[in-house]
Amino acid sequence: MSGDKRYYVYIMASRSLTLYTGMTGDLCRRALEHKNEEIEGFTKRYHINRLVYFEAFKYVNGAIAREKQIKAWTRAKRLALIKSENPTWQDLAEGWGEPIKLQIPRFARDDSSESDTKRFVEANAASSQTTTADETTKAMPFQNTTTKIA
Repeated sequence: MSGDKRYYVYIMASRSLTLYTGMTGDLCRRALEHKNEEIEGFTKRYHINRLVYFEAFKYVNGAIAREKQIKAWTRAKRLALIKSENPTWQDLAEGWGEPIKLQIPRFARDDSSESDTKRFVEANAASSQTTTADETTKAMPFQNTTTKIA
């Protein structure tokens, strides 16, 4: 179900590989808060702003227990965990919160000429026709009329 609540344990890193482990109910919001240095304290002071690892949980108790477990580990064990899932240390939240550029098909743009639309209709009409002998009518795209096919 899309309405199910999820909880996340995550690890953020700085460029110098200073690590921070946390838990949240909204990973996107929290990652952006770290990236924008909106959270006062350790992560802001050390510029910890790259999401390098996370796990999702259905129940908050499981997420809290896992966060405590990871925080109790040695640094070497936490580094190994990150490397096992994200060996290139890619920022998993890269591009989050940035505006999305819409990709509108050329024929659907206001600035397209009628010839572009005509070419699109003709190309789709040619590729959508079948050679079945039983077919007697075929609707053309973008038209309300039907054409007889011999």
